[in-house]
Amino acid sequence: MRSDLIDERHLARRAIIYIRQSSPHQVLTNQESLRLQYDLRRRALDLGWREEDVEVIDADLGLSGAAAAHREGFKDLIARVTLGEVGIVLSSEVTRLSRNCSDWYPLLDLCGYRQCLIGDRDGVYDPGSANGRLLLGLKGTISEMELHTIRARLTAGLLNKAERGDLALHLPVGLVRDIAGVVVKDPDHEVQARIELVYSSFLRLRSASQVLRHFHASGLTLPCRGRLGGTVWQPPSIAGIMRILKNPAYAGCFVYGRSRAMRAGPDLSRARQKMLPREQWRIVVRDKYPAYVSWETFEKIQAMLRDNYAEYDRNKTRGVPRDGEALLHGIAYCGVCGHKMVVQYKNSTRYICNFLRQQHGRPVCQYIPANPVDAKAVAAFFEALAPAEIDAYARVVASQREAGDAMLRAQAQQVERLRYRAALAERQFDQVDPDNRLVASELERRWETALRDLRQAEAALAKARTEASEDAVPLDADLRAAFSDVGRRLPELWHSATLTTAHQKALLRCLIDKVVIHRTKPDIIHARIVWRGGDVSVFDITVPVGSLAALSQCAEMEARVLELARAGQDDAAIAAELSAAGFRSPMHGDVRRSTVQAIRLRHGLLAAHRQSHPRRVRGRLTVPQLAAQLGVRPHWIYDRIHIGTIAVGRDAASGLYLFPDAPSTLTGLQKLRAGEVDRLAFTPEAGS
Repeated sequence: MRSDLIDERHLARRAIIYIRQSSPHQVLTNQESLRLQYDLRRRALDLGWREEDVEVIDADLGLSGAAAAHREGFKDLIARVTLGEVGIVLSSEVTRLSRNCSDWYPLLDLCGYRQCLIGDRDGVYDPGSANGRLLLGLKGTISEMELHTIRARLTAGLLNKAERGDLALHLPVGLVRDIAGVVVKDPDHEVQARIELVYSSFLRLRSASQVLRHFHASGLTLPCRGRLGGTVWQPPSIAGIMRILKNPAYAGCFVYGRSRAMRAGPDLSRARQKMLPREQWRIVVRDKYPAYVSWETFEKIQAMLRDNYAEYDRNKTRGVPRDGEALLHGIAYCGVCGHKMVVQYKNSTRYICNFLRQQHGRPVCQYIPANPVDAKAVAAFFEALAPAEIDAYARVVASQREAGDAMLRAQAQQVERLRYRAALAERQFDQVDPDNRLVASELERRWETALRDLRQAEAALAKARTEASEDAVPLDADLRAAFSDVGRRLPELWHSATLTTAHQKALLRCLIDKVVIHRTKPDIIHARIVWRGGDVSVFDITVPVGSLAALSQCAEMEARVLELARAGQDDAAIAAELSAAGFRSPMHGDVRRSTVQAIRLRHGLLAAHRQSHPRRVRGRLTVPQLAAQLGVRPHWIYDRIHIGTIAVGRDAASGLYLFPDAPSTLTGLQKLRAGEVDRLAFTPEAGS
C-alpha cells in the first residue's frame, strides 16, 4: 500500500534497501532474517518505485551497527543521500541502519534536509517533519539502549562465571584442560621443567636479558602455544621469557581483566589493548590452577621486573645493575630538585641531574664526581655489614650446583625430545614408497634436519657436562673462610677480582634504597643515604676542586700559612701542621708543600735559604728583564740563544743567562730584531 508521504519528488529518485547482519555467524545461521531483508525489494515496488530504480546495499553483512567508521555500505548510503540521489531508505528495522545515536541523528538531519524518507516494515517516516523525527528518534534511542541491555546481560553472566574462576580463558603453554575441563599441568615433563627453569634462572640472575643469554649459551629452546593449540618449540626471545614471567596463571591464579580496550577515536576496529597494573585487575581468584611458583614468588618477580625497568624519569625505578664504574647508578637522587640523577662517563665518571634541562630547557642542576661519593657509600655499607656473620659458602655452592643440574636436565630432556623426533622421521621415511620420490625426498629432508638438530643438542649437552665437571673445583681455605665470615671480610673480596661491578652494585642495593646528593659548597657534598629499613645516614664528603679559591676554608688556611711562614717554619712543616688541623689542598685530601709555597710566594714571602736563584743581579739583566725592555716575549730571546744567533753564557753562580745592563745591549738586540745584524755575542764583562 502506498504511503501519503510519497510524492513524485521521491519516486523520481532511487529507493535504497540497506541490509545488514551483526556478525558473520548470523549471516550463516539466520538465513530467514536475511531473506526477509532482501524481500524489501517487493515493498519498494508496492510503494511505487520501478524495478530499475531499486538498489540493494549489502556491503555491511557481518558488521556491527555500534559504529559507522568501519561500515563502507553505510558510508556509501550517506554519500548518495547527500548527493540527493535517494528518495527513500528501506530497512527491515531502522536499527539495521545504526545502533548508535551519534550516527543515527546526523542521518536523520541529512535525510530531512534532502527530503529523503526512511521506511521499515511498520511504515514510512519523514525525518523532516516533527512527528517523523520524534518516532525515528525514539526508535534510535531504544535501539541503542537495547544494544547496551543485551551486552550487559552477556557481560553479567560472563563476570559471574569469572568470579568463580570457571570462565574458560585461553591457557598459556604448560597448562591444559583435561576431558572434564579441569586445568592440569602439561603432561610433557620437558615443558614443565623448562617453565620452572625460566623462573629459577630469573631468581638467580635477576634479569630477563641474562636469562635469555643463559638459554642461548646452553642452546635451549622455549615452548609456546601454536596456532592449532599444540606446543611448539622456538628459539628463546625476551618476549617469550617475559610472557612466562608475567603470567599469573603460572602462580595458580585465575585473572580476568588484565587489559582494557583503548580507543583513540570512534572507530571500534582500531581499539588497542592496554595492559593494566596489577592493582587494577578486575577479578583475581587464587589457587585455581596448578602452580609452577607460589604467589609470593610471583609478586617478588614482578617487583624485580618493575625495578629492572630503566625508565628513570617517569617510573623512578633503579634499573638492573650493569657493568659501569658508577656504583650508585640508578639509586642516586638530586638533592636540589629531587629527580633521579644519571651517569656521564665522558672524560670522568660523574652524576648529573639533567631532568629540568630535558623537560624545561633550564641549566643542569648539579655535576657531582662519582668516585668520592661511591667511596663514602661503600665505606658506610661495610660499616653497616661488619657485625653480620653469614655462612654464605654452603648456600653459594648449593645454589650453583642446583642451577647447573637444572640446566643439564633441561638439555638432556631436549636431547630426548629431538631423539624421538628423529626416530619418528625415520619411521615415516621407511613407510613411504621409494618410487614416490616427491614424498620420499621431503621425508628424507625432514629426517636429515632432525638428525642435525639432534647432533647439535648432543654436542651441547656433552660440552655442558664437561664444563660442569671442570667448574666443580673446591674453593681454597682462604676463600672458604672469607665466605664464612663475609661480614668482616667483604672489603677484601670487594677490592679483589672476585666481584664484578654489577655484583658490587647488587650488594649495595641489598641495604641501600637511595642516596640523595647535594653540593652545598664547591668542595663539599652533602650525602644522605636512605637504608632499606628506613634509617638515614648523613655525611659531608670533600671533593676535589680546580683552584685554591674554591676551597671553603681558603681564607683561614691562607692566614695560617702566612702566620707560620713569618714565624720561620718551612713549607713541609707548615703543610703537615695544616693537614693535621683538617685543611687540604684543592686536588688532594691533605695539604701539599706546593700549596703552601704557592700561598707564600703570592704574598711575597720568600725563603732566602731555599731560593734557587736571585731575582735581580747588580749591573746585569736577566732574559725576562731584557725582554720587557725590548718589548718581546722571553721565548724570542731563548730561541735565538739556542740556535746560536745570540751568543751568551750562563752565570756560574746563578745558572742564568745574564746580559750587561748597558744601552749597547738594548741597541744591539734592536738591530738584530730589525735584521740589520745577523749575530750578537755577549761576554760577562761587556756587550758587543
